[in-house]
Amino acid sequence: MIANQSIEEILLADKVVDRAVLDTARSRQEGPDQGKQLGDILFGMGVINQEQYRRALSRHLNLPYLDSLSVEMVDKEIVSRIPLNFLLAHQLIPLKEEKGTVAVAMANPLELQPLDDLRLLLEKEVHPVVCAPDEIIRVANHSYGHADGAAEAMLEGMEEEEITELVTLTDEAEDLLDIATKAPVIKLVNLILFEAVKVRASDIHIEPYEKELRVRYRIDGILYESIKPSKQYQSAITSRVKIMANLNIAEKRLPQDGRIKIKITDREIDLRVSTIPISFGERIVLRLLDRSAQLYSLHDLGMSDDRLALFSRLIKLSHGIILVTGPTGSGKTTTLYAALSNVNSMEQNIITVEDPIEYQIPGIGQIQVKPKIGLTFANGLRSILRQDPDVVLIGEMRDNETAEIAIQASLTGHLVFSTLHTNDAAGAITRLIDMGVEPYLVSSSVVGIMAQRLVRMICPHCRESYHPGEESLREIGLSPDDISEGKLYRGKGCDKCFQSGYMGRSGIFEILLVDEDIRRMILERTNTGEIKKVALKKGMLTLRMDGARKVVEGITTIEEVIRVTQEDIIEA
Repeated sequence: MIANQSIEEILLADKVVDRAVLDTARSRQEGPDQGKQLGDILFGMGVINQEQYRRALSRHLNLPYLDSLSVEMVDKEIVSRIPLNFLLAHQLIPLKEEKGTVAVAMANPLELQPLDDLRLLLEKEVHPVVCAPDEIIRVANHSYGHADGAAEAMLEGMEEEEITELVTLTDEAEDLLDIATKAPVIKLVNLILFEAVKVRASDIHIEPYEKELRVRYRIDGILYESIKPSKQYQSAITSRVKIMANLNIAEKRLPQDGRIKIKITDREIDLRVSTIPISFGERIVLRLLDRSAQLYSLHDLGMSDDRLALFSRLIKLSHGIILVTGPTGSGKTTTLYAALSNVNSMEQNIITVEDPIEYQIPGIGQIQVKPKIGLTFANGLRSILRQDPDVVLIGEMRDNETAEIAIQASLTGHLVFSTLHTNDAAGAITRLIDMGVEPYLVSSSVVGIMAQRLVRMICPHCRESYHPGEESLREIGLSPDDISEGKLYRGKGCDKCFQSGYMGRSGIFEILLVDEDIRRMILERTNTGEIKKVALKKGMLTLRMDGARKVVEGITTIEEVIRVTQEDIIEA
């Protein structure tokens, strides 16, 4: 490998970064990030993405670059001879042999030792090609983990007494790549967790049935089936998860909740564990929270420019309540974190009360609710108001007491963010009044309400155009004249998106500004439909209207918008 231009020169020439950014990265390399490669530091700073870095690296080393991998490109016989933990630890995978040489897709071809090890192991000549680590991990996991017999293959030959030989974790995060010395059941549980992280799953479901045990991942809000371990290993897998979460393995009759901290390469993942007893054993759901994930900015959430300008104006107010509404899993917390990051500065004192704290935000005081010792949302909120805050975040308005303290805080010069579970923006007003809050308090404190949903985005790898029917367009309030050249887009389905045609999610938003007319209607206890009708006349877009915009822009599909929104029924 003969180096050509340096990575710095390539990134500068492509105008990916400027000299000031490079100087900052260099200073980090000499300070807190000593020993790290420059490209990894730039990637960690969020100024370049994986593809830009790997492409620059391939040009720097005069190596081919693969922007994607498929299972068909891999020789399963060759891969089967290499331990999975070796592939994952070094982020590489051998491809098919050609003319006596095996190409090896590598995230970091500067690592020469793994190539030498492969050369000895395979007894063949190898040469590296550059590829993104996510692609390598996805194909490696698919090769080892997705086949129906994978679980049995890992557990094959294990004696009955070995099944219960489980290891208790220490308080420190365990590195899941270190699985070479683990018992087979532990390897299997680690593989389930590792694959979930790599396929961007938000939840893992381990579900016992009469004659089978099923593992499913929730990806972009939809459940997908993974491996099916044999029913005989059900109790061992359940016990392993319980031990990792410090739960009582002898208690099988009552629901239990716990937490696990795991480590995958440089990423620390927190898992919230819930077990419930059902007819055929204990059902386990694990919610994944990536502590190292970068916080979204408001721009990343998917707001259109006009909605973004409106919401940005709201969060810059000096006092009042801003509510974000929607069902569980609709991205409310992510939006509020983005809003807090936007207003966070040395001049502001920001304190939150949350359950749980999902991400740590530098410069902000975050309190974890602990009802068992009396630290509820209401008690926590009372205490932080004595801390001279400018901005307060309440994780959720669950009761009248919390709502009334929040309102008093807003009326005494604090900006308050919180969430509610309602279907639309106007419904939040009714919900507060139903909770026992007086209408005059609601009208004088609430300044804006935003309802939101998450829609799946069309997979960029299998995106295709098509001509929609008038009836389907009419369902989301569009006509053929609204779409360019009469075409919309959808995903065909490919390996990268689990044949779903979707990859990643974006938000759709409905923002209700509480102005004088809306305040008067709140005081008069006007119903939700009338409030919504007036707001629409003033320019509010409903969730379905905002979704229709994203359909026209080619971001999502008609079916997806219909799935996550209810029909906009406005009283005449």
